[in-house]
Amino acid sequence: MNDLEALLQTLTLTAGTAWASGINLYATLVALGMAGATGYIDLPPGLAVLQDPIVIVIAGCMYCVEFVVDKIPGADTAWDAVHTFIRIPAGALLAAGAVGEVAPAFSVGAALLGGGIAATTHSVKASSRAMLNTRPGPLSNIVVSLVEDVVVFGGLWLALKQPTAFAIGFGLFLIALFWIIPRLWLCTSSLFRKLGRWLGMLPPQNLATEAVFAPAAAPASANKS
Repeated sequence: MNDLEALLQTLTLTAGTAWASGINLYATLVALGMAGATGYIDLPPGLAVLQDPIVIVIAGCMYCVEFVVDKIPGADTAWDAVHTFIRIPAGALLAAGAVGEVAPAFSVGAALLGGGIAATTHSVKASSRAMLNTRPGPLSNIVVSLVEDVVVFGGLWLALKQPTAFAIGFGLFLIALFWIIPRLWLCTSSLFRKLGRWLGMLPPQNLATEAVFAPAAAPASANKS
């Protein structure tokens, strides 16, 4: 039973760190580092470096920056775009470190799994926030950003202290993705088409419609003449 609990703890820590890093990497690093430094949890050897004061301070400063930027419409989308190249690799590294001292094949597998989870949560966050920016007013951004912070800290706490509850919640999250991702894809594609027309990279929609119906209208006008 102890071995089963230890395995569940490792799996939830692996999935939890990758999942949280895709939403807010710096909050994840601060939470794990503070929890390890205060003795609240015993971090695996691969994550022990996170409890170094230097790492905690740097991650804390970056979290403060993200805390502000993430609540500004437009700036949050630019921030997410840049962090596509940071959150996903970091999620892979955190997942690999969470499995502890295992065979290299398991570490690589954990890194691939963690990278995939981080990429998924990052994509969902970035897409939803880009669509949210089409709404007027910054209030919705502030509320959603605060909710994301609470979800990250709460999810990490569950992964560390209530692995069974986190496993259930994570399973429900994966099921919900089958409903969320197609809708996010359609909305995001529509948003980028509108942006392309606004920048002049795509033809206006009305001109494209006229081009489609123009051949059919020509014979009708010829018969009238």
